[in-house]
Amino acid sequence: MSTIQDTIRDQVTSHPVVLYMKGTPQFPQCGFSATVAEILKRCGVSDYFSVNVLAEPESRQGIKDFANWPTIPQLYVNGEFVGGCDIVREMYSSGELPKALAQATAPAAR
Repeated sequence: MSTIQDTIRDQVTSHPVVLYMKGTPQFPQCGFSATVAEILKRCGVSDYFSVNVLAEPESRQGIKDFANWPTIPQLYVNGEFVGGCDIVREMYSSGELPKALAQATAPAAR
């Protein structure tokens, strides 16, 4: 029987870009999740795996434990935890995030 930690590990390692958020990319349920979804869109990433922690309560606490990070949203790129909204915003502004996302979503990276 797999645990929520096994499920999360599988999700973040089997998809190049994963966003744990409140709501969905099309209908975010909080401002922070909306901000990260918009940043991904601005970086040209529209095809990413997302988990709505409001619809999956076990994921809500599970992802916090998995990353040892207390807030949602949480962004993962190539299986690595990137951060929450503030870190994603800073990385976007510095140009670091678009580069990491371009590498993760390039056809050869898959």
